[in-house]
Amino acid sequence: MACTSLTKGRGLDCSRISGGVKAVYFAVSDQITSMTVTSSEITDIDMTTNSLYKYVVPRGSTNASESITGSVENGTLFYTPTVNMVLNKLTKEDQNEIKLLGQTQVVIFCELNSLLANGHNQIICLGRHNSMSLNAGTEDTGAAFGDRNGYTLTFDGLEPEPFVFMKDYTATAFDNADSGAQIPIVSS
Repeated sequence: MACTSLTKGRGLDCSRISGGVKAVYFAVSDQITSMTVTSSEITDIDMTTNSLYKYVVPRGSTNASESITGSVENGTLFYTPTVNMVLNKLTKEDQNEIKLLGQTQVVIFCELNSLLANGHNQIICLGRHNSMSLNAGTEDTGAAFGDRNGYTLTFDGLEPEPFVFMKDYTATAFDNADSGAQIPIVSS
């Protein structure tokens, strides 16, 4: 006997989309007091500091993915979200911030290149339950004159549910995510 009933099928979408991540937003997980999720969509976020930290990434360099792992023998199913992020140019300021990111449990919001019907970028949330950690990366000077000089960072997590989407914003990202108020975005 099935535990759950399926609700619908899926046809081939007639529109085209774009891949990749446009910006990555970090929230310190301890500072998120609650998230309201309705139908796999975050409709409200309450935070003690009300700040997200925005990192704009080079086009075509950053991705978010999620692996699904199940065990028929154990009756388990879990999700492993991963964000691979590239930052160009080695700097002492970035070095210090990356060290802090490595010491902090974060919830990651990725603003995707794919657009909603109204032209707004789609935003997903990874690490909502158990946070994400910086667990791998490189700092590379490059060898040839045209090589990239910068950082490659890998964040991963372990979650009981798949990532969720953010409710569409009004004019700018996260402008209605905190009980209708704008969450301040800290960027360079």
